[in-house]
Amino acid sequence: MYKVKKILLSLSLLLWANMTLAGSQYEVTITNITKGQTFTPQFVAIHDRTIQIFDVGGAASDELEILAESGDTGPLTDLLSTKPRHIGEMATIPGLLEPGKSASVIVNANSRHRYLSFAAMLIPTNDTFVGLRGVRLPRHGQRTYTALGYDAGTEANDQNCVHIPGPRCGGEGLSVEKSDQDEGFIYVSNGFHDLGSQDDAENEILGPLVYDWRNPIARINIQRLR
Repeated sequence: MYKVKKILLSLSLLLWANMTLAGSQYEVTITNITKGQTFTPQFVAIHDRTIQIFDVGGAASDELEILAESGDTGPLTDLLSTKPRHIGEMATIPGLLEPGKSASVIVNANSRHRYLSFAAMLIPTNDTFVGLRGVRLPRHGQRTYTALGYDAGTEANDQNCVHIPGPRCGGEGLSVEKSDQDEGFIYVSNGFHDLGSQDDAENEILGPLVYDWRNPIARINIQRLR
């Protein structure tokens, strides 16, 4: 009898856990806490625990490379759309998110898809993105996370406006040619540096005084609405 009651209790708890997230809704608020970097449109995905949109120490996917170098979230959205069993709702918050500003989006979750990931490019940079991988959605109330800046390792960090897109530089986005200066793996970004070039002014080499940062660089608040 004791074993039967224990099994019934376990089943009841499992059923309750699934019901608490079935048809749930969340407001996700992203705050840029850098001094001089702007976030490109922000990608948000709800998914199961098998999904990792990036792997620190591993090579960036082509889709993540495009996001990290040009800010385009479309290819990553398309890629994840091919995995409907593992992916729930996805959204891109449009527009640029400037330092000290916040942007929000409402997303839906269910008992299968209980994790959230987020990514956006930093401009002006060559291939730096801010990201959050597979954090658990709160069952009630709210939860706040901080996110780091990551170098995608797909483009040399020359800090040259010619190779940086966005309103500040207006340079190229996705780099076509590869270089032996590309690191080849994703790592926690160490920010901007004083490159000390005599041609800095002529070539619009951006310096750390305005554009450097220290991690973490974003605050993500996830509040359950229902």
